[in-house]
Amino acid sequence: MGRRSAALSIVLALLSYYIWIGGDAAPPYPSPTASRQDPAAAAHGSTLDPRQLTALQSMGFPTVGDPCAAPSPRDNATACDDDAPFRHLVSLRLANCSPDLDLTTTALRALSTLRSLAFLRCPIPAPRHLPSGLVASLRSFSCAASLRRLTGVWLSRFQNLTDLTVIGVPVAASGPAIILSHMRHLRSASIASTNLSGAVPHHWHALDLVHLNLSSNHLEGPVPSSISVLGSLQTLDLSSNALTGTLPDSIGDLAALKSASFAHNSLSGPIPVSMSQLTLLVHLDLSSNQFNGSIPRSLSKLKGLKFLNLENNNFQGVLPFDASFLQKFEVFKVGGNSNLCYNHTLLSHKLKLGIVPCDKYGLPVSPPPDRSTRADTSDYSDNDGSDDGGGDRKSGGGGHHRPSKLVLGVAIGLSCFVFLVIFLVCLSKLCG
Repeated sequence: MGRRSAALSIVLALLSYYIWIGGDAAPPYPSPTASRQDPAAAAHGSTLDPRQLTALQSMGFPTVGDPCAAPSPRDNATACDDDAPFRHLVSLRLANCSPDLDLTTTALRALSTLRSLAFLRCPIPAPRHLPSGLVASLRSFSCAASLRRLTGVWLSRFQNLTDLTVIGVPVAASGPAIILSHMRHLRSASIASTNLSGAVPHHWHALDLVHLNLSSNHLEGPVPSSISVLGSLQTLDLSSNALTGTLPDSIGDLAALKSASFAHNSLSGPIPVSMSQLTLLVHLDLSSNQFNGSIPRSLSKLKGLKFLNLENNNFQGVLPFDASFLQKFEVFKVGGNSNLCYNHTLLSHKLKLGIVPCDKYGLPVSPPPDRSTRADTSDYSDNDGSDDGGGDRKSGGGGHHRPSKLVLGVAIGLSCFVFLVIFLVCLSKLCG
């Protein structure tokens, strides 16, 4: 009996000891939360999911602090959700990457919670295989001077995007339609300076598109009239391509348009009169094309227009704007249109428009000949003998049509000698 009491006392003493040294002593079996702990995450004090922290470390992403708590250095950036016990990445931007960086499938699979992924100055190969979970989760993808070479098929996999930006990266595709045709939720699409060839899409599936930038590529053909279905479009940039043909009249149906640039193409024909229906337009650039005809007076209805560039085209006739309309502009350019002139009674030459005034017939006044032209004309007149006095002054002593002083002297001398001989002959006859 005494032995049992002693044993019980020892057990109770040991239990009391464990409770006294720390009530949070580790249980004999790990809890679910403890099983998800990671020594690296605990050491860094990170609230980020350990798997995602490991993925960031494999990408060379600095993880000295908590990626969910503090701004990251070197233009890298992260954003996390508020999940517990661990938070998850919803946004990741990798900048200034090492060329040796390898985006493994394992690391990308761990980042399947991302909704935004951006690469900035990361000259690394594009990953061949994109985990389906990451592809489905992304809403924004941005690539600027990164990933070396992309294909249209690779980009087209991001079917749930609302924002696509690819700038300064060669893209192998037969046209932007291959990339955009499956992205029905797009609101902003920028595929610029990518050497993209083909035509501007004729069929649009992302009808809520607000911003479209396809500039500095090799797109050919016309601007399709079907672009008018993009009723929410506010920004349209098709500049620096090889587009031809005329602007469609349906351009006036883009009622929300605020900025439009078609500069540096080979577009021709007149400015559509329907352009005057774009009452929200602030910026319009039609420069360096082959537009012709007269400039529509109806453009003066665009009260909000602040930037208008029509230079280096083939416009003709009288500029239909007065001084009060031009004063509201921050930028107004019409130079480089040799057949265009302005009404000098409405506009002052001090405006420096880059075009000449009109004559009474509405034609450009011919500029006065320059000095070289006047000199040539004067020489021609002198040779014709139409201005003898001027000819004498101009030719000086070396003219070809004036006798020299030596010849005159000889002639006078001979005349005097002959006169003297005749005089002596006559005198001898009289005396004989």
